[in-house]
Amino acid sequence: MKYYLIAGERSGDLHGGNLIKQIKRRDTKSSFIGFGGNEMSANGMVLSEHYSKMAFMGFLEVMKNLGTIRGLIQKCKQDILNQKPDVVVLIDYGGFNMKIARFCKKNGFRTFYYISPKVWAWNTKRALKLKATVDRMFVILPFEMDFFRKYGWKVDYVGNPVLDAVKSYAVNPMETGEFVALLPGSRPQELKHGLPILTELALKVPEVTFRVAAVDNVDATVYDVIRSASNVVLDFGHTYDLLAHARAAVVTSGTATLEAALWKVPQVVIYETSQISYLIARNLIKVDYISLVNLIIGKPVVKELIQKEFNVQNIASELDLLLNNDEYRNDMLSRYDDLYKTLDIGSASENTADLMLKYLKAG
Repeated sequence: MKYYLIAGERSGDLHGGNLIKQIKRRDTKSSFIGFGGNEMSANGMVLSEHYSKMAFMGFLEVMKNLGTIRGLIQKCKQDILNQKPDVVVLIDYGGFNMKIARFCKKNGFRTFYYISPKVWAWNTKRALKLKATVDRMFVILPFEMDFFRKYGWKVDYVGNPVLDAVKSYAVNPMETGEFVALLPGSRPQELKHGLPILTELALKVPEVTFRVAAVDNVDATVYDVIRSASNVVLDFGHTYDLLAHARAAVVTSGTATLEAALWKVPQVVIYETSQISYLIARNLIKVDYISLVNLIIGKPVVKELIQKEFNVQNIASELDLLLNNDEYRNDMLSRYDDLYKTLDIGSASENTADLMLKYLKAG
């Protein structure tokens, strides 16, 4: 069968690559094409477009780049018409992929959605749009089953692919002493907002060694600001190795917060966007937390520093607790154990591949 996959960011690319690997084991005549990144390409997908051209974050940033986004959506639609896949597999990236889902429904293409867009966080009635346009939904957070059930839609909970990635990763040794991992994100906007403050943090506590989980899908000069701190080391493409060895971490909200928790790294979560985007989001978002750790557990397990609270003094104070207060650290690690047990229902990519093949064969 021919599969057309669409992922618009780093985490989607990682999970898409693992899904492709599992589908190929079950469907030996499968072929893959679509929008994604290096992981999906490495596992055999022909890239029509790399996700690095699609990584816009925040309401204002999306508005500024509407022309580019519209062009990519049109290219994707035309590509699907040309390729005529047996199924289109959408991976997260809701704003883009929900438009593609409507297009696929209109043009008679079967559509599977792996990793639901966060419609439970804001504008929840988008769940009805998904139900109307998507043939099968595969969710990775336990509470999403109950959420979609409210809209009369039975979806499949397949486990969490982040746990798969952590379990399967072969950790590389690192010749280093104790350090704090900095995960400033992978989007240009995240790095622009976060790196100057993290640089101030490093200068404020010169006795602490920081290692930055740097990414290669952005212009390397974006990291120049933090290179000025002598106690900072940049590591490109070794995020899991850093988390496996770190004493604590400062993590930009997103998938990385869950990754840090599953690697059992005490963390503080940071997030800042443009003021306009923040004000819009504050009026729309319907959940109590922004980090996946707190959302899944339903309690404030990790400290979240958002917008004005994301400052050097607050991060330094929280880091002191994470590094030096054993009771505080151990309580967080205990909650991480609960999180791990909640998500550990087998391999998400294997479960999803099994179900996708089952539904495809059933027609």
